[in-house]
Amino acid sequence: MKDEPKFEIYQDENGHSEFLEFLDGLPTKDSDKLVAVIKNIEDLGLLTGIRKEWVKRLDKDIFEIRSKTSSNIQRALYFQKVGSSYIITHGFTKKTQKTPSGEIAKAHRILDKWREENAKH
Repeated sequence: MKDEPKFEIYQDENGHSEFLEFLDGLPTKDSDKLVAVIKNIEDLGLLTGIRKEWVKRLDKDIFEIRSKTSSNIQRALYFQKVGSSYIITHGFTKKTQKTPSGEIAKAHRILDKWREENAKH
């Protein structure tokens, strides 16, 4: 399939990544599961990811990758870069039924920052 999604991880101009920092802070089992879900989406495609409820659209620009290890629920938010290229903004451990609006706002801030940085090139 030529349209397999490819995920990149956002790093700011100093090389800092909120997503990698989040992964490093997770128990190994939880981080391994989240990374495996991302790889499965890349290998099997977004449609399969949506069907298996690994992926959900949160608004016009922001989507979430969903991972669960026993009662630990992890989310990674991302946006579309171009075509089938996507950028993961950050991750968080979900504690409520609904994705917190603060997490969506954070993804939008990172998206805006990314757009600003890439407008210069």
